[in-house]
Amino acid sequence: MKKTICALSLMLALTLGLNTVKAADKPNHEKTEMTSQQKAEFDRIVDRVEEIKNMDKSNLSRADKKELRNELRTMKKHARAMSGGVYLSVGAIIIIILLLILIL
Repeated sequence: MKKTICALSLMLALTLGLNTVKAADKPNHEKTEMTSQQKAEFDRIVDRVEEIKNMDKSNLSRADKKELRNELRTMKKHARAMSGGVYLSVGAIIIIILLLILIL
């Protein structure tokens, strides 16, 4: 029992210590409004995504479909970078919930 408690407390201490070190390296980014040029670029991306969604992809070749997927991925990355949002993975959310349960 004592070994289990020691192991859990060590894992908790290491986990919390790593998070604080990593958080200290990131600079503070304040949320800024998009400029008119960024809004126009964002609207262009949204229009292109809607155009791709409405396309009939049944008669496209395999290479064309792959090219469309790559285009959508790059537009998604570009749109996320413009919006400046914070995204958490499912694994990070689960770890946070488990830590909260252990602490409380």
